[in-house]
Amino acid sequence: MNKRNILITGSASGIGFGIAEHLATQGHHVVLADINLDAATAACDKLIAKQLSAAPIALDVSNADQVRKAAESLAATPIDILINNAGIQHVAKLEAFPAEKWQQLINVMLVGPALLTQAFLPGMRERNFGRIINVGSIHSVIASPFKSAYVAAKHGLLGFAKTVALETGDCDVTINTLCPAYVKTPLVEQQIKAQAEENGISEEEVINKIMLEPMPKKAFISIDELAATASFLISDHARNITGQTMILDGGWTAR
Repeated sequence: MNKRNILITGSASGIGFGIAEHLATQGHHVVLADINLDAATAACDKLIAKQLSAAPIALDVSNADQVRKAAESLAATPIDILINNAGIQHVAKLEAFPAEKWQQLINVMLVGPALLTQAFLPGMRERNFGRIINVGSIHSVIASPFKSAYVAAKHGLLGFAKTVALETGDCDVTINTLCPAYVKTPLVEQQIKAQAEENGISEEEVINKIMLEPMPKKAFISIDELAATASFLISDHARNITGQTMILDGGWTAR
């Protein structure tokens, strides 16, 4: 595989960092974008200490001006692969869901990927190569109570990807969405606590009765699984896989 420049949002920790580390180990240069520059820098330092190629950048993906400036600042490092991973969560009944929080989730997880794709797609077209991967969720294809904004944003990613896939059929650019069931990350740990409070049950019951109960395999998805799937999607072998929903759910949606 040719060595590529890869921009990964929300990559200071969790899924984003795991994918970054995996792809950097394959020899790619990874740009770790995070709203917290100190966190992105610390994450990069971990990779550089392993003799991997990485650079940090501060970025609020929901801010159009910041996205534009980020694209300009990376002109000398043409981005071949964009991984839209940045995400946040808020768990509440719709009646109690703060309007500004609902808007923030949509801005970060749906508007942000659109802004970034808009910013980097022209360069991909010019070079006739590009891979865009949205990190969606099992909640891109099913719903759960108390997560109206998150579910709406993640569902929206699928329609967005299908549309861009149609618009890029004339060049070697693909866009796909990874949709894992629950991955044990700090964000999910917070969800476990919030769901326990919202449902009036223990955190262990949240894991067993809410998160893993619908999965025949009864297991969290590993970051390694996601990273390896992303690695395949950016390869030449996946050049005709576009507009697709890649579901890693332990059989959840087979029911």
